[in-house]
Amino acid sequence: MATLGLTKPQRVVLFTEDDPLRLAGGRTLGPVEVAFETYGELSPERDNVVFVCHALTGDAHAAGEHPDDGRRGWWDNLIGPGKPVDTDRFFVVCPNLLGGCQGTTGPSSPNPETGHSYGRDFPILQMSDFVAVHRALLDHLGIERVMAAVGGSLGGMQVLQWAVEHPEQIEHAVVVAASARLSAQNIAFSAVAREAIMRDPDFQDGHYFESDKKPEIGLAIARMMAHITYLSDEAMTEKFGRRLQQGEEPGFRFGVDFQVESYLAHQGRSFLDRFDAMSYLYLTRVMDYYDPFADPDAVTRVAAGGTHFLVVSFDTDWRFSTSHSREIVRTLEHAGVPVSFREIRSPWGHDSFLLQPPGYHPTVQAFLDHADDCRAQRGGA
Repeated sequence: MATLGLTKPQRVVLFTEDDPLRLAGGRTLGPVEVAFETYGELSPERDNVVFVCHALTGDAHAAGEHPDDGRRGWWDNLIGPGKPVDTDRFFVVCPNLLGGCQGTTGPSSPNPETGHSYGRDFPILQMSDFVAVHRALLDHLGIERVMAAVGGSLGGMQVLQWAVEHPEQIEHAVVVAASARLSAQNIAFSAVAREAIMRDPDFQDGHYFESDKKPEIGLAIARMMAHITYLSDEAMTEKFGRRLQQGEEPGFRFGVDFQVESYLAHQGRSFLDRFDAMSYLYLTRVMDYYDPFADPDAVTRVAAGGTHFLVVSFDTDWRFSTSHSREIVRTLEHAGVPVSFREIRSPWGHDSFLLQPPGYHPTVQAFLDHADDCRAQRGGA
């Protein structure tokens, strides 16, 4: 059972048609509704905030049990009483991403100009747009600064972008299994996933929301391929090997025969129940274009802001390998930014950031304990 028990999602409209969100690409968006969850108690000084940014297919339900289906939060092993993100000490905030499909405005939301879902008319987003919504949520909660921002994969990129743009608002930043600049291989995987979706006959040029058909085959294939990149070869071999799904002799056919095939098919099917194809297109594209250090003044701003960084990678993560994290560390160190780095040994590949390989949680906990000590020294505890 999750140590936080049932957690209740909240929703708030942060931008309206009269006061829209101004996107980095130049367009405006309004209304913008945001789903979020909070855990723990906000201190009287409002200085014990840990802001959690989720990965590509995550949501606001980071910890505790969902009231509808009892589903545990995607980072429930990290967030809770006595855990590294200790809700006995910290006030934790986790929103659903702009462009997503689980409570925050995205392509499936109504377009006020047409009355129908945005579909492909939803604007192209950039990482800065996520940060703008995160900051607006903090304003809504009456919080000026966060003690720490924490994120893995796409979540880590949001944390990095936030520190690049507004370092004065983030005292400590935890960037796990992330990248500041996707490689050609990274982009290629996402490109194939998007092609699978857009070539599905039921994609309907992105305007399938009012139809009874959705690009389920394309989305399932996209998820199956992405899932391969989330696991290491070692993890897949240990979990499945060449074991057959039924019997002891191969069927010599094109259907599902090996256990790994059955596993991927299950991952693809179950993904359809909780995610939208258009959100997948939009969010993967944000990652492709992300390149914060292309701005020559970016690291100068980070250094001036005083944010302390922890960068974590996993030795078997080949989706965002340790070389991606080392590049972030080198860039920050070169500018004089205080940064700690640790590569964690783990057999589970990119998914390690959701699991508990030895040394991972203690590293995060030690960094957040240090952040809390800094808070106490200022008289905030």
